[in-house]
This record gives sequence, structure tokens and C-alpha cells, in this order.
Amino acid sequence: MNIEKIETERLLLIPFTKQLCHLVNDKNFVALQNNGLNAGEGYPDQETLDTIPKIVANIELSNGPTGFESWVIITKQEMKIIGDVGFKGIPNQAGEIDLGYGIIASERQKGYAFEAAKALCDWAISQENVNTITAKCLVENEGSYKTLEKLNFKRITEDESMFHYIFK
Repeated sequence: MNIEKIETERLLLIPFTKQLCHLVNDKNFVALQNNGLNAGEGYPDQETLDTIPKIVANIELSNGPTGFESWVIITKQEMKIIGDVGFKGIPNQAGEIDLGYGIIASERQKGYAFEAAKALCDWAISQENVNTITAKCLVENEGSYKTLEKLNFKRITEDESMFHYIFK
């Protein structure tokens, strides 16, 4: 499976590797720059740092990256890391995967989450073992649920704190 990168009009998505996870977790900006990447203002944020151990665990489980883990979102113009988008592991037996994404505060409301999530969902739906993509977001996260709805995800349930979505 070729999962080197996904390119959009403004972005490059590259899959996290264990090495890249360690560089980000350690905030090793010199090593990132040596690899041609610049950290956006506020990257990595706490949400990214909290997610890194889960990304590493998923990569180890699948001997990945397989494409069904997290991807780094990079602006093509500046080669600046601005967030991540990805899935929480390989598809289950029903062909379901769960989408998540995050953009650093300094780069929000520029359409990057939509552009990255659309590209990754397009890739995922083209994989023969994927039938359904799910997602959830906090009720108060208007930007996130508007992004999901713009991506044609349908809200299926909600509880006190979360909206739950599905895309087929």
C-alpha cells in the first residue's frame, strides 16, 4: 500500500512514523527542520502531545504506518506543521474507521481541517476494506461539527457532551 503522502491544493499529509512521533513529542524542532519541516506557532499543542502515545500504539499494533493512523498536516508553501488528521486504527470487521483531526489555534478558520479531512476521507473510502467512517466532536466545538457537516457526515446521535457522525 503506497501511503507516502497525500497532496491537496495547499497541504501535504504525511503519515506519522514512530520516529516523527518522538521528534514531535520531544519538541525536537532542529531535527524537524533538518527533515525540511517547520513547526507552526503553538505546535505541538497539548492535544497533539496527549495523542502521540495513542498514535505510537496504533503504529506498533499494525506494523504501520498503514494509512489508518494519524497523518501530519503540513502547509506546502512554508512546509509548516499545523496539525494532524487520521483514524484511530485499521478498519474493524464491519469496515468502520473513526476520523479525528486537530489544527493548532493559530491556523484555525482557514479551511485546513476541511481540506485535510476531505483528502484523507477520499483516500480511505477508496480502500476496499472501508465501508463507513465515523467521527465525533464536542457539542461546543462549532468549527468541528461544521467541518463534519460540510464533509457530508450525518449526525446520528448526541449526548450531553458529544455529537456522533457517520459517513458512508
